[in-house]
Amino acid sequence: MTTIAGNYDESLAHRRPDCGCGYTHPSDNFFAQLSYEYTNRRTTDAERGWLLKLPPAIRFTRGGRRYLLCHGSPRRTNEFLWESACSDAFLMRMLREAEAETIVCAHTGIHWQRTLADGGMLVNAGAVGRPANDGRTETWYALLGAGREEAGFLPVAYDFEGLAREMEEEALPPEFVETIRTGWWTTCLEILPAKERARGKF
Repeated sequence: MTTIAGNYDESLAHRRPDCGCGYTHPSDNFFAQLSYEYTNRRTTDAERGWLLKLPPAIRFTRGGRRYLLCHGSPRRTNEFLWESACSDAFLMRMLREAEAETIVCAHTGIHWQRTLADGGMLVNAGAVGRPANDGRTETWYALLGAGREEAGFLPVAYDFEGLAREMEEEALPPEFVETIRTGWWTTCLEILPAKERARGKF
């Protein structure tokens, strides 16, 4: 299976002091640092070497359509592309500058997609490592199938209660555990635009 590097992968591979998540609020950065330090302590040299070899992006053409897969955006690994904050004009320019008809990204943790008037498409695939702040315990991924004009967003059910118990055993913050059990974000909320935050619980 082919994959690309995200901001965590790059930070761990290069032994950086933080996750490079792109947060600006002290509260967001506080919890992000706790998460990163936990992961950093448990990442082996061999794993860092593997992460170092991951490409920052993948390009391919299918059916005459050019695709670009990236983590945050074509511009930055940690850029947040929020549905409410991205105008059609901005996305069309991004696609044009990236020389792609479809961009598939992630980083925000909330899945969404938009097809533009010029035929371009932006797909934010969501995240399999964290619920989408929607009150559901499943995580999400995007599937682009042959002949499919839009991405299909599919939920991933898993033993979330088992994970929550493991997190408690590891003495991770109760805020992290609550998100796993409820599907509502309790941390890293300040980065959310008003419309995305209004859909959540907190």
